[in-house]
Amino acid sequence: MSSRILLLGATGYTGGLVLNALLRRGVRPTLAGRNATALAALAERSGGLDHVVVDATDTADLKRHLRRGDVLVTTVGPFERLGHSAAAAAAETGAHYVDSTGEVGFVRTVRDRYGERARETGAVMLPAFGYDYVPGILAGTLAARQAGAAVRALDIGYFATGPLWRGISKGTRTTMRDGLTLPSPTWRGHRLAEERTASRVHEFDVQGRRKSAFLVSGTEVLFLPGDFPALSDVTVFNGWFPALSRPLTLISAVANALIRLPGGHHLTSLLTLPLTFGPPGGPDTTERARTRSYVVAVASTGTRGTPPLAEVRLEGPSAYSLTGELMAWAAQRLAAGAGEVAGVVGPVEAFGLEALREGCAEMGLVPEP
Repeated sequence: MSSRILLLGATGYTGGLVLNALLRRGVRPTLAGRNATALAALAERSGGLDHVVVDATDTADLKRHLRRGDVLVTTVGPFERLGHSAAAAAAETGAHYVDSTGEVGFVRTVRDRYGERARETGAVMLPAFGYDYVPGILAGTLAARQAGAAVRALDIGYFATGPLWRGISKGTRTTMRDGLTLPSPTWRGHRLAEERTASRVHEFDVQGRRKSAFLVSGTEVLFLPGDFPALSDVTVFNGWFPALSRPLTLISAVANALIRLPGGHHLTSLLTLPLTFGPPGGPDTTERARTRSYVVAVASTGTRGTPPLAEVRLEGPSAYSLTGELMAWAAQRLAAGAGEVAGVVGPVEAFGLEALREGCAEMGLVPEP
């Protein structure tokens, strides 16, 4: 390993998954965080890893522990509130960067605010390099390539198999609830636009059945148009709970109307509170094994009523297991100097399509049989 990997947030749920994935690959990261006692205990349990006490929200503090070519991996969120210092520190020092955010607004800000500086310092910055949203970008890329020159639109749907409600974390349920009152970026008419989350429902063919999914945000709308300039429309949908897709359009409309009223935030929280019900923490190894991720990308001409030009379906491990493996894979490759393009980039631009496809296959994310 030619560069050091600094793992920020290792004592948390997602950080622990990344740490385990790195250790399975024979990689010994340096653990970083604010809680000295918890860090020391985790470092000891993990085979005597190096660890440093650092404040994730202090750019200067982070910069003291980074040098050009290092890799900063962070799972400390919510990223819009807690993540900017880590991104800034990486861009300023020329350290590569990988995070687990699902907050597309944060990714847009990182690209706008730190992209130019990262190119100057040689930092390869990979926000949202997990289940959110690498599988959709890979599936969308494969579908667009199969479709050829006629492709104008991509619809991407995220689904899951197995008893999912117990297979998602408390944090994910809260993020989904909060996301109903945040706009979802889409790529419409060759430009970024914003639509109300869950304002539209789309149906996909999933394992021989038609399943509904509602409109959500996704970094696919930020990165795929750059790879395929002919794309006029890119839209992302979530179909984890197909039966709830249409009811959520109504809940979203009511929540977005309430939030504009005096006391609306409190009313909206009460309305959407049931969406957070479920067990605390995140799914354990057994629970994760019962759920699998499933992503569909449909490429078309964008003309209503015409058949698709291409469809790609990828199936893989649970969203959480896949996130840990993806982030560990990216960190290991960046530490070895495999990043191809500096700046805030997507996974295909960073590593190339074939390397990404092969890496995902090693993790079990493969085309549906």
